[in-house]
Amino acid sequence: MSRIGRMPIAVPAGVDVKIDGNTVTVKGPKGTLSRTVHKNMAVAMENGAITVTRPDDTAENRSLHGLTRTLINNMIIGVNEGFSKELEVNGVGYRVAMQGKQLVMNIGYSHQVFFDEVEGIKIETPTPNKIVVSGPDKQKVGQFAAEIREKRPPEPYKGKGIKYADEHIRRKEGKAGKGGK
Repeated sequence: MSRIGRMPIAVPAGVDVKIDGNTVTVKGPKGTLSRTVHKNMAVAMENGAITVTRPDDTAENRSLHGLTRTLINNMIIGVNEGFSKELEVNGVGYRVAMQGKQLVMNIGYSHQVFFDEVEGIKIETPTPNKIVVSGPDKQKVGQFAAEIREKRPPEPYKGKGIKYADEHIRRKEGKAGKGGK
């Protein structure tokens, strides 16, 4: 049996969970999330904990078991505490700022790059070279941060670009100099 899948999910105080067939709805201080789980997975709530069970040991059901449990756990963590991703902007003249609900980035192009805040996602710029993306849905937060990073990924020679705060950029050496003929 899946080590992750068989672990019960504790439901903290202030979080309300509703299970309607294969639809799990989680409501908490940071918002409400809903997800329909695979028809083979059985989700039940007993004694303040959620358990996920599978009907048999086929390869598909084994892989879905841990996945389903992790997705529900992430929903509970998201509505209770929330998720966030930090991005750093490195480069001479590169900076970011919020204008209302729009992220404005000067990242070396001849024009500014704009990003609108998406529902359920909050963007903050505590300093001109830092972006914090936060929200209750882990998948949306990660996807939005990846889309921002995609506009100017870090380059290996000088390290200029947008990178995750915990990301390490492997640096390359420049030209070797004069040689040859």
